[in-house]
This record gives sequence, structure tokens and C-alpha cells, in this order.
Amino acid sequence: MRSTIITAALAQAATAAIQPRNFIYIIPDGMAPASQTLARAYEAMVDGEATPQQPLIGAIPIDQLPVGNVRSHSANNLVTDSAAAGTALAAGFKTNNGMIGITPAEEPVGTVLEAAKMAGMKTGLVVTSTINHATPAAFSAHTINRNGLAFISEQQVGYSHPLNQSVDVLLGGGACYFKPSSDPDSCREDDIDLIRHAELSGYYVTQDRQSFTALQQGQNISLPYLGLFSSDSDLAYEIDRQQQPEADREPSLTEMTELALQALTRETTCTGLNCTATPGYFIMIEASRIDHSSHAHDGAAHLHDVLEYNRVVDLVKSWIDEHPDTVMMSVADHETGGLTLPSRWDPRPLAGANHSVDYLQSAMEAYTGDSAADYAADLAQAYGISNADSAALAQSESFAQDLADLLNAQSGLAWSTGGHTGVDVTLYAYAAGEMRDELVRDLAGSHDNVELPRLVEKYLKLDMDKVTRRLREDVSWLQ
Repeated sequence: MRSTIITAALAQAATAAIQPRNFIYIIPDGMAPASQTLARAYEAMVDGEATPQQPLIGAIPIDQLPVGNVRSHSANNLVTDSAAAGTALAAGFKTNNGMIGITPAEEPVGTVLEAAKMAGMKTGLVVTSTINHATPAAFSAHTINRNGLAFISEQQVGYSHPLNQSVDVLLGGGACYFKPSSDPDSCREDDIDLIRHAELSGYYVTQDRQSFTALQQGQNISLPYLGLFSSDSDLAYEIDRQQQPEADREPSLTEMTELALQALTRETTCTGLNCTATPGYFIMIEASRIDHSSHAHDGAAHLHDVLEYNRVVDLVKSWIDEHPDTVMMSVADHETGGLTLPSRWDPRPLAGANHSVDYLQSAMEAYTGDSAADYAADLAQAYGISNADSAALAQSESFAQDLADLLNAQSGLAWSTGGHTGVDVTLYAYAAGEMRDELVRDLAGSHDNVELPRLVEKYLKLDMDKVTRRLREDVSWLQ
């Protein structure tokens, strides 16, 4: 089943001595090098003393970690979507845009997460999108159409997975896809109650900040664990999340990552005199909303979600230093928006924004008072814009885009598309000690995205092809 590309990649890695117990796979959806340039300059100019005329811009922690570049085209397009790219990063196969965990011939292919689960490892998915969105779906489900969100949710908790598998840690948004149609908050068209199924299957289920906090960063939990922190949507942009009331604030990606790592480690650590060593864990973490902010050309929201991704990478790097049997690899599935930083760009105006344009548009649409222009001016101020034509904004049919355009004009950010692009994305990696040297040697250079999960498979001594054979024994379940 292995392509020539995959065989060649494995031959190059044949001398690798990496044998970690645990693997952390981080995907900053939609991010390319310009995003890190923006974050680096912002921190130097807003938190430091640099200016555009004196750009004394030093390195940020993630600058220690790039090891190569990754090509991202799909089977049927030079510009991939997240479904095809996720399938490549999870299963090592090219597929058509829109397809999840299957080949263009509609044959299911096993993923590295499923192979880890089959090998007895614990598994996790932590995202800021809905938990059944394209990237987490590509690691845990198989469907012809990425929009089959209800079917994807069923597979993730083991209700309809063809191998009766379920993911041990699921953290993100999209609770409505787990509730039966009789529930007023449901997104389903049937009466399947996946929350109830999960609870009966042993999942600890949480849907709010209070119950998340009660778990004390993973110390008070036994797996499996299902945490769904928004009903019918993705989690909030980081810039909006920071403004939420503290008692009700959604968990950040960093908080969810720390909890997941603590819980997975507790479940896979051998303690006591008579204990037996257990397999480790595999976790995929996605900074999902970087992509969404790029689609919206929202420079402020984009910046804050990139900064949050960097905090997650810093956390994971420190975690690996304390748990040297663990390896991290991070790569975007594709770039979104075509972000460029032309002459005279300046990130400082972004510091005035406190909300995303999506949030502010929702606020504008909900306004029922008789001073729309004044309210539009207040919302513009919340986006760091003090000189807007508030009357025109109040009457605009594209309020969010108009706000984004105004701030882009002030900061000098430029976007070439509202969709994805085909540019290469940066590959980051980290391990401790001698294992890091081997990891860097394996990953240095330019890679096709299908090579990466096969390397993870090799490091963890998994068998994705075994999963594929099992999936194809009977494909009547596929839809």
C-alpha cells in the first residue's frame, strides 16, 4: 500500500534511532512563515522597545525549532483543503479535497492515531475548532464528505467506528453534534445521544469552565475524557476568549493541552512495586482558529491565535524536557489567506484590538437601539480604530470585512486570497538529548506531507497498514 514516495522516505530514515514512548503532533492550521514574523515583530515592538525605524527584533522561543519545509498539495488540487491535508498528515496518503481518511477511490486508510490505539497506546485530540472539524476528523474518522459532522462524531467516541475504537481524550467545541435531535441545542437530525453513549462507555464529560477547572489540570481525572466547551460552534478566538468573564471563560488551547498531557501521562505511567510498563500516548493538538482568522483577513485575531500556538509549543517543549521519552513535531496543514508584510508594515496598531471582527459583527447585528452610528463607533474602537466613518459602518452589509480592512490599512498587513494557498509550510520538531539530534537529521530538508505520519509510525513502532486492512474488510459502514 505504500507509495514510492513513502518507501523512499523510510529508506532515508532507516538508520534512525528514535524510540520515544509518546508523540505530540501539533498542527497550526493555516499558518505560514509570515505569521511568525508578525508575532516576532509584535512582541519586540509592543512588549519591547523596537520600532520600524529601529527594528531590534530578537528571536522568539519557537525560532529554535524549525527543521524543514513541507509541501501540501492534495491529490486533485495544487491548493489543498484541511480534509485532504489532514488525511495526508494523519494517514500518509494523498486524497481529494473534501475527503476524510479515504483515498480518491473511496477506500479507507488507517491513521497514526488509530494505529496507536490498536497498539494499546492512549490517544488524544485537542483543538479550538469543533472536535469533528476536518483536521481532528482526519485522525479519528473516515467519510467521503468532511461535512458529515454527525457521522464523524459517532466514530470519535466509538459509537460507529468500524474497529470499535474511540479516542481517549477529546477536547474542543461542537457539543450540539453529540446531542439527540430532541435536545433544543442539537445539530443532529436523528435521536442518537452521543453524550449518553460516551458516559455509558466510561467517558468523563464536561461542558463548562467550572467542571474543567475542577479537574485540576488533569490530576483529578481517569480517562476517557470528553470536553466540549461550545455548543454549535468552534471555541472563541483567543482575542475574544480573553475578554470573557473569568468564571465562564472557555479553556485556552494551552490549558487544554496541559490537562491532556497530565491525564495521558498519569494513565500511561508505571508506578508501584508490581506495576508493568504500559504503552505511551499519541496526541494531536490543533491551533484551529489561526486558519479561520486568515479566511476573515482579521490580523488582530490571527496574531493572538498565533501567539497562543507559540505558548502551546513552549509548554510542550518544557514538558519534553521533563519527560524525555516524548517527541514533538509541528507543521501546518496549509497556509491560509496569503498573508504578506509589504514595505512599511507595522504591527503596533494591532495592539488596540480587543475583539475579533466576527465577534463585533455579531454584536452589531444584535443591536436594536436607535443610535446605530454611535454603537458602530464603539465597536470600531474595540477593534482599535478611532477614526472610522461610523455612519457608513452602521449601514454596511459587510461590517466585519470593513473593520478588518481598516485595521489592515493601519498596520500594513496584506492578504492575497480569502482561501488557502499552495506555499510550503514550516516543519518544527523537538526532542530531548541525543534523540533530538536524530530527529533533526530525519526531518531536515523538504518533505511531502505524506512522509510525516510514516516517520511517526516508525518511531512508535506502529502499523498503519494493519489498520487499513482491517478497515477494508467490510466497507458497508462508509458514508
